[in-house]
Amino acid sequence: MLISIVSHYVSNFPVNTPAIAEIRKTALNAVHRRLNARMVNFGGWDMPLEYSGILAEHDAVRHRAGLFDVSHMGEIEITGPGAQSLVQWISCNNAAKLIDGQIQYSGLMTSRGTFVDDLLVHKISDTHYMLCVNASNQDADYAHIVAQNINGKFDAKVENTSPRYSQLAVQGPRAAEILQKLTPVALAPIRYYYFTFGQVSGIDCLIARTGYTGEDGFEIYFAPEHSEKLWNDLMAAGSPLGMIPAGLGARNTLRLEAGMCLYGHEIDDTTTPWEAGLAWICKMEKAPFLGSDVLAAQKANAHGLPRKLVGFEMLDKRIGRDGYPVDAAGKEVGRVTSGGPSPSLKKNIGMAYVPPGISAAGTDLSIDIRGQKAAARIIPLPFYKRPQ
Repeated sequence: MLISIVSHYVSNFPVNTPAIAEIRKTALNAVHRRLNARMVNFGGWDMPLEYSGILAEHDAVRHRAGLFDVSHMGEIEITGPGAQSLVQWISCNNAAKLIDGQIQYSGLMTSRGTFVDDLLVHKISDTHYMLCVNASNQDADYAHIVAQNINGKFDAKVENTSPRYSQLAVQGPRAAEILQKLTPVALAPIRYYYFTFGQVSGIDCLIARTGYTGEDGFEIYFAPEHSEKLWNDLMAAGSPLGMIPAGLGARNTLRLEAGMCLYGHEIDDTTTPWEAGLAWICKMEKAPFLGSDVLAAQKANAHGLPRKLVGFEMLDKRIGRDGYPVDAAGKEVGRVTSGGPSPSLKKNIGMAYVPPGISAAGTDLSIDIRGQKAAARIIPLPFYKRPQ
């Protein structure tokens, strides 16, 4: 299993690399290299794929804790009297329902009702929102939002503030215990998808109870010049409790088990929320918003959706990799969007788009692996749920 996981993610790691002349580096790049991390180009960023191994890092996050450098993620801030109106127009979730200090998962939409990106919307106040967006999309996301606010249409200011932030994620069942050692902020009262401001190791931070692993944890935003100190202090606090550095390989196996979408795979500018199983973030009652007319028409279509995202398990030891054709009854019906080994479940899993008529759990499929058919079966998402 170890060899198959490492070879899968080294040769088939999901990247969306834009045409960038010079690869970008986070403030912790030298730290990763001192730790002998295996580095990869991820979305134009030089990032750690693994340190001690994907299996070990995955296991640490599921049972103890892992520390991720996610400083490559982008931050876009929207301020001014029309901040909420602009956020409401560009995104499909209902930001008007947020209270100060609350976060929501949402989609940044095109006029076709598809995804420019997925993002986290942080409400700081009625006149100040921070959007956390994907690393490879941050420049395009910013340009898209600015275009929607052309000539100050929404009486709001849009600023790409990504250079002002580093971001660390402490994820796993012992995350709160570890982080609490370094902050006077009471972490227990912070609910999932809420945030607060406070100091961690004497450094001013935004502390959010969010993550991309299916586990409890926190994502911490702070000025880049403090990156190495905060990394070292967190490792010193977490190492006695079993926390280890974790790279993008484990981040991907963890999010796949949790059934979380990855931009460029499960969602992109051809995908609508209905197709991706993300109806819960698409609040049509707040319409109009960008693409809401198309989404309303698709939802009302008497013929139903053209495709639906499903989870599947392989019925033998082969791996249904990203991009492989999916067959049903001898006919190609879709493509794998993400696929690989599941360290927690000890089997190979994946997600794919198929016609709604064959999307029920228990439906048999086959994955075309280099011309050979491998048996698979649709199973419910998410594949993994953390113990409550």
